[in-house]
Amino acid sequence: MPSQGPTQDRVTIIGLRAYGRHGVFEHERRVGQEFVVDVELFCDLRPAADSDDLSLTVDYGELAQRVHDAVASDPVDLIETVAQRIASLCLSEQPVRRVRVTVHKPQAPVPVQVTDIAVTIERSRP
Repeated sequence: MPSQGPTQDRVTIIGLRAYGRHGVFEHERRVGQEFVVDVELFCDLRPAADSDDLSLTVDYGELAQRVHDAVASDPVDLIETVAQRIASLCLSEQPVRRVRVTVHKPQAPVPVQVTDIAVTIERSRP
């Protein structure tokens, strides 16, 4: 059955933890730190729900591994860049139309005590 317009269906991955070496300071690249990622995928889940067919939805186990690997590899200066990398990866999943990605950097080297520093981006297919 074809989709009947846009939906607000979502697949979410919350609190994915990965060790990375991202940051502008030399010690961040050398020592590294833990990053925490939240991903919210917007897609029409009706075809998968109607057919009970994994191929019509997002395999969140596989995607979680890919997001983990994206954080753990190829160091960059900015968590904005990490978030963009993850968003692009998520949009490569066929049913995903829009994605919201938050990258948390709880041990960010800032001059005052904070619980967390995070960047959230949203991207969608044209």
